[in-house]
Amino acid sequence: MADKEKNYYDLKTDAVDRLVNANEQNSPEVSDKEIEKISGRKRFSIPNIIKVLLIKWWFSGAICFFFYFGLGTYLKDTLDQMFVLGAAMGILTDLLTNHMLTFIEKTERQNDRYKMVTVRKFWSLFLNIPYAFVILACVVYLYNLINVLVINVKGIEDTVALPVEPVLFGLFWLGFDLLFIGMKRLLTSIFRDAAKTARGNRK
Repeated sequence: MADKEKNYYDLKTDAVDRLVNANEQNSPEVSDKEIEKISGRKRFSIPNIIKVLLIKWWFSGAICFFFYFGLGTYLKDTLDQMFVLGAAMGILTDLLTNHMLTFIEKTERQNDRYKMVTVRKFWSLFLNIPYAFVILACVVYLYNLINVLVINVKGIEDTVALPVEPVLFGLFWLGFDLLFIGMKRLLTSIFRDAAKTARGNRK
């Protein structure tokens, strides 16, 4: 009986010693399934593309809200409003949106494929601002086109069928942004393939 108690005591002290001296080097790896069994919760991971789309949509809608509606009482001229909004979109895309996309990357430059300007230098600002004005012109044209079509179909005049609001503005902005980025990637791929073919023919 005494031997059993001694062995039991030695076993307990050995377990305590292992627990006290545990560190990253000598601790066994625990799988995610085992963690889920212990915690009773399953890990839920949002796909990266969903994060990217939400970030780009939310920031464009928020910028529209704060600058278009926020400064609307101070800037009465429509062209002035569009100029401020376009400049703000370019600046904040460079300083906020693109940096947020970089922050959520799991591998380096993973989200460059979702940016028009992938340069990570201070002068990328001077590329994002003109690009923002191009998208803004497309969004404004789309709003005008939709309003003209609705007015012609319903026969209503002197009214705005589809006013500007942040949610839809953000969706329109996101749509044109992805369209231009897709065109850029397609053209880049075409030129890259053409260059490879040219080098192959020279050999």
